[in-house]
Amino acid sequence: DKTWMHTPEALSKHYIPYNAKFLGSTEVEQPKGTEVVRDAVRKLKFARHIKKSEGQKTPKVELQISIYGVKILDPKTKEVQHNCQLHRISFCADDKTDKRIFTFICKDSESNKHLCYVFDSEKCVKEITLTIGQAFDLAYRKFLESGGKDVETRKQIAGLQKRIQELETENAELKNKVQDLENQLRITQVHASPAGSVTPKSPSTDIFDMVPFSPISPQSSTPTRNGTQPPPVPSRSTEIKRDLFGAEPFDPFSCGAGDFPPDIQSKLDEMQEGFKMGLTLEGTVFCLDPLDSRC
Repeated sequence: DKTWMHTPEALSKHYIPYNAKFLGSTEVEQPKGTEVVRDAVRKLKFARHIKKSEGQKTPKVELQISIYGVKILDPKTKEVQHNCQLHRISFCADDKTDKRIFTFICKDSESNKHLCYVFDSEKCVKEITLTIGQAFDLAYRKFLESGGKDVETRKQIAGLQKRIQELETENAELKNKVQDLENQLRITQVHASPAGSVTPKSPSTDIFDMVPFSPISPQSSTPTRNGTQPPPVPSRSTEIKRDLFGAEPFDPFSCGAGDFPPDIQSKLDEMQEGFKMGLTLEGTVFCLDPLDSRC
């Protein structure tokens, strides 16, 4: 029932950008706590003073906040430096003693360690903190409504995209092999033919002196040179269709569940755990109801 700053569409369909200075990130022992954040800020401020004395400036970053997470990008190149998924963020607060500092704690996806990210913003500290809180609230509601299906669909799409990339790589390799065979055949024909007696090929045949197959033209019934009809072409089995190289054609709509990444359920469990933990925002704990049976 809290009155937020942005419309739900702005965070669910797009993102809210902010500019800030990035003091860095450091590992913390707990996912929440004012003292935990205070120690991390003190540590990173000290490290930043040392770098500043050496002539290094505090890097500027762009924050993109949405229901999917908080992205930290280079403001010029738009290169993503950190991508913090929203259900992994457990604590977000601003510094009461320094109105320019705000932080959030996020669980790293690879090491599973809790990292505290510290930023410096002159005007947007309060707004950034509340925007992260609103994004978390919307993401939790969306997760309950979808029952985790949205996550599973994205994982399936990622699996299909990976399979398509593998097939494209295979196709490129096969094209290179065919090109090598064509080059070897040309070299063999040049060496086999006497000098000056190279006979141009008929334009109606391919490199193997065979008439190209046309699927729309009926089978020719022209007799052979000795007057006999050619033997009938054996019919191919329609059970398993294969391409020119003997591989089964890829059908993205007939892939079994085994083709998808096996960690879908673990991702759903992780999101449930993250949302159950809730988000502590400036000392106000978002008390979320337990996940219902749809999850």
